[in-house]
Amino acid sequence: MMQHFPVLAIFALFLGAFVSSLIRNKTARNGVVVLSVLTSFGLLCALVKPVMLEGEIISYWLGGWKPVADYAIGIGLEVDALSLFFGLVVGLAVIVSALYSFRYLEYDDAQSKYYTLYLILGGGVLGLVLSGDLFNIYVMVEIMTFAAVALTAYRNFMPGALEAAFKYLVIGSIGSTCILVGTAMLYLQYHTLNLAQLSALISGTAMPSSILAFGLLIVGFACKAFLVPYHPIAADAHGTAPSSISVIISGVLTKTGVYGIIRVCYCVFRAMDQSAVQVFLVLLGTISMFVCVTMALAQHDFKRLLAFHSISQIGYVITAIGLSTTFGLASGLYHAMNHTIFKGLLFLCAGCVLHQTGTTKLDELGGLSKRMPKTCTLFLIGAASISGIPPFNGFASKWLIYQAVYQRASETGNLFYVFVVLVALVTSVLTLASFVKVAQSVFFGQLPEKLKDTQEAPAAMRAPMWIFGGLCILTGLFPAVVVNYFTGPAAAAALNAGSYIDAMMGAGYAGRLSTVPVTVPALQINTLGFYDPITWIVLLLTVLLAFTIVSLMGGRARGARIQGEAIDPKYDTFFGGEAGEYSQVGGADLFWGFKHNLRHYFSFMHGAHSGVVNDYALWGITAVAVTVAYMFLFL
Repeated sequence: MMQHFPVLAIFALFLGAFVSSLIRNKTARNGVVVLSVLTSFGLLCALVKPVMLEGEIISYWLGGWKPVADYAIGIGLEVDALSLFFGLVVGLAVIVSALYSFRYLEYDDAQSKYYTLYLILGGGVLGLVLSGDLFNIYVMVEIMTFAAVALTAYRNFMPGALEAAFKYLVIGSIGSTCILVGTAMLYLQYHTLNLAQLSALISGTAMPSSILAFGLLIVGFACKAFLVPYHPIAADAHGTAPSSISVIISGVLTKTGVYGIIRVCYCVFRAMDQSAVQVFLVLLGTISMFVCVTMALAQHDFKRLLAFHSISQIGYVITAIGLSTTFGLASGLYHAMNHTIFKGLLFLCAGCVLHQTGTTKLDELGGLSKRMPKTCTLFLIGAASISGIPPFNGFASKWLIYQAVYQRASETGNLFYVFVVLVALVTSVLTLASFVKVAQSVFFGQLPEKLKDTQEAPAAMRAPMWIFGGLCILTGLFPAVVVNYFTGPAAAAALNAGSYIDAMMGAGYAGRLSTVPVTVPALQINTLGFYDPITWIVLLLTVLLAFTIVSLMGGRARGARIQGEAIDPKYDTFFGGEAGEYSQVGGADLFWGFKHNLRHYFSFMHGAHSGVVNDYALWGITAVAVTVAYMFLFL
């Protein structure tokens, strides 16, 4: 029976989308939505024991079209520990976001259309991560992209909503086109679209068409993860989409890009033994994490700030994936799961602020901890998690990533990986600085007069947030459980291409094509060793060093004076005794000194991010050309 669970999990969401569109009664429609998401997630949870714990790989051929004469001619679903891990992450986020939506959107129009698109989006993402067929993955990419575009423009009365959706559609089409063309080239060469059979037939060959297809698929999935240079559309989309959809775009859609990169690099092409591919992914992740955290630091809008942080955290994930080690991959998957949890919580907090105050502009907020203390508590949990503060989950996964990168540096003797560790640490410091800014601008400081009547967010919105908040704590306190039972098996599955091939194509198929299945033991970590005091001291000293560097970069700026320019008193800080007015450091000024000393960098970034979709499309096309050229030069 369990071989039917994957297709039933996908079908539950698509069927729910159809049925909910026919129901006009609000209570009945919400009931259908809840039933759909819980059924889908329950079916996936039922696969944890056989797949995650016992190492089985479940295959299902739609319509019973199994391979004929050792050739896959039908569409298949294949669920190993890697795809199930991502499926569980997707299912969790879809449930929490759906529960939040019921109260958050109670005054919006066309709610039936919202939930129809919402379930289609969830079904598309789940279909992608469970699919064993490359063209079916492309179909699911198109389904989820168009649903996400429509939901980005759902509140079309908001300034910029339609523009954001249009940008998403244009730039997203670059990624979709790359995936489609890469798929077509592989079919032209190997006459199959099944991932397992492609993996067996490619078998490490470096034919020009295969290299081109590989480069196109990497770029296509990087676009879906919003990695640099595709990052600007994420900020626009998050800025106008409902916060419940921001949870899905940030926590779920980006994971499809991550999953696609892992599946293509580790399974289909098995290219992670190539140092050129490793360096490419690590460099892509490092650039994304640093560029986007600096962009976040310069934002004046709560949701746009969170959008850039989302991509920065995905940079950590891609960096860890590029290490090509079981430890690195397991750490990256751990952070991918944590990213969905803490970033989902933060977007829901931003939604509460918007719902209760009508704005997410940092310069118009302040002092909300007095009026929304419970929301403030949840925000602080999410902020501590994303900033890597123990004992929350962000610390656990980041610490493992630091260890994995350092281990890689020790093994290879390559100073490049030492540089990566330093960038990751500086990024973490800047992340903390950014959330100090948000906390001060939104929840602390002086409460503006116009917000004195603000009420706490409804309990119906806070309850789903506590699911994420509780998981931020639990997955941080018990890292060994997460790694040993979830991300470790998922990493082992990604590295075990032979078993993946045999499960889909029949026992012995991989061996006949010289792809002998291997057993990769699940990673084991010791909780006591993880929280060893020595490691804490090393971490503390390293973070203090990084913080000192950042402080020195901005420390002289408060007294700095541009020649011929009068000193602006607004940058003076007062701690008491002001007559007739209070002093509050605004979100734009909290790190003015740091931004002043890096004003040339920020001026360049401000000019580059023009907001013109033609410029962003040019970035995307250039990234395609550079990636393909790189692959031909070094593979």
